[in-house]
Amino acid sequence: MNAQLRASGSVYFVPPEAGAPERHTLTVLVDNEPGILARIAGLFSARGFNIDSLTVSETEHEKGLSRITIVTVASPKTLMQIKMQLERLVPVHKVHDLTAEGSSLERELALVKVAGTGENRVETLRIADAFRAQVVDASTESFVFEITGKSSKIEQFIALMVPLGLVEVVRTGLAAISRGAEGM
Repeated sequence: MNAQLRASGSVYFVPPEAGAPERHTLTVLVDNEPGILARIAGLFSARGFNIDSLTVSETEHEKGLSRITIVTVASPKTLMQIKMQLERLVPVHKVHDLTAEGSSLERELALVKVAGTGENRVETLRIADAFRAQVVDASTESFVFEITGKSSKIEQFIALMVPLGLVEVVRTGLAAISRGAEGM
C-alpha cells in the first residue's frame, strides 16, 4: 500500500489534502428560479463540504438573476472542486472567489438581545455605543441592538455581551462585493 495514503474512516483510502483549509467567500450569479438554492446546498452537502454562511437575494429583477454569497472553509484542492462543480450547474452564470480575487467589502447584520438592570444596563449601553450598535427596541429589562460590520466585529460585540446578560442573537450571514468599477 502507498505510504502517502491514509485511512479516512471509510473502507476507501483518501490521499491527504494539499494545503491548509482557508476561509473563502464565493459569489454565485444564478437564474432566479425555484429549487436553485436547494441544488447548490445539495452540491455542498452531498460532497461533505460545509457552508458557514449563506445569503441569497434577487439582484437584477428584469433579468431574473439572483446573487448567492457563500462562505466556506476549504483546502485549495477542495475549493477548486467546489467552484468547478458550481460552474457546471445549468442555472449558474458566474462564480467568483472574492477572497482569491483580492480586495472586497464584507458586512453582516446582527440583532442582539441583552437583558439586564442596574450597572450591567449602563455598561451594556456604553459598549454598544463604542461598537456603534443602534438600540432598535428597549424595555425596562432588556435591549435589542442592531449592529453591522465585519463578522469579527460582531463576534467581539457578542462576546462582550455574554457576561452582561446576552439572551439571543440573530445574524443575517455575510454580504460581500468586490471593490472597483467592474460588476459581477
